[in-house]
Amino acid sequence: MAELPEYLTDQTYEAILQRMLSKIPDDIDKSEGSFIWDALAPVAAELAQAAIWAQEVLRRGFAQTTFGQYLDLRAAEHGLTRKPAVKATGQVVFTGTPGTIIPAGTQVSTVGSEAAPAIFFVTTQEVTIGSDGTATANIEAVEAGSKGNVAAGAIKLLAQPVSGVMGVNNPNPTTGGTEEESDAALLQRLLERMQRPPDTGNKNDYIRWAKEVPGVGDAICIPLWNGPGTVKVVIVDSNGAPANQELIEAVQNYIAPAPGMGEGRAPIGASVTVVAPVSVPINVSATLTYKTGYDPASVRANVEAAIDNLIKGLKIGEDVRYSAIANAIYDTPGVEDYSNLLINGGTSNVSIAEDAKAVKGVVTLT
Repeated sequence: MAELPEYLTDQTYEAILQRMLSKIPDDIDKSEGSFIWDALAPVAAELAQAAIWAQEVLRRGFAQTTFGQYLDLRAAEHGLTRKPAVKATGQVVFTGTPGTIIPAGTQVSTVGSEAAPAIFFVTTQEVTIGSDGTATANIEAVEAGSKGNVAAGAIKLLAQPVSGVMGVNNPNPTTGGTEEESDAALLQRLLERMQRPPDTGNKNDYIRWAKEVPGVGDAICIPLWNGPGTVKVVIVDSNGAPANQELIEAVQNYIAPAPGMGEGRAPIGASVTVVAPVSVPINVSATLTYKTGYDPASVRANVEAAIDNLIKGLKIGEDVRYSAIANAIYDTPGVEDYSNLLINGGTSNVSIAEDAKAVKGVVTLT
């Protein structure tokens, strides 16, 4: 928090009580337990508490120091609302008797355990099992949030039996599930709105418009990418991953549902294309030396998670620095040292194109 005003400094219980006692004549008993001390002590405690409340009022009144619902109120003053969590989406393949109808709203799930409860999904369309014994259906998570992003093959169960259906599986990961917008992300958007007020369709406007859509974490704008009047908006989701098709369509419809017609946020004449960045897999290999007392398998898992978090945090078009990967490895608890570190087969930074995004590839640790 910024420096407090002078009248709120040194407002402790002890300081207030001493100031009050100092105004009492010295020929009157002011020792602890005396009538005067007992009368002033509760007052000093309440005044000290009032000073704390005043500090809290200041903290909650400014955008950079406030939080939660108070930040929501500050953002609302500038027309911004906190983006809600978004449900993950994907597809499942049902197997069973040809001709079996699987209604929309059918629940499927991952296999749950005490450590990891099952994640439930529902089909969003009615499908019929074909002559090949399979049917593909679109699904969305029952609950919004990043936990709905599950790996390929994780969905294996029907929540309720469906006559004629013998199995279910998701051939690809589910994607697009994001958490409710954090205080830090909302504050960033609020400051961008205040420091870069809306204009007439410049680059900052397109970036801001994209970030207003729930699920979008970051965006860049490339003007004139395909000739006069063309604009490319490249987006990633709130998890730092390239946006899926549903999110791309949501941003496209919000900014410019019809090219050049001015029906969305974009001005008339602007032909806007919203895309996900080109994914650039970052493959990492290294030999680790482990500290005594640490389980090597757990250390390797933590190193891989640290590398994943680092890469997810990179912006669109941001290069992958060799030293950053090295630091992520070395700073992981349990790592004594490392050697033979290679990133995409080399020992130099990995350049990322303007409209591309680094993603975690294969991590090999020994």
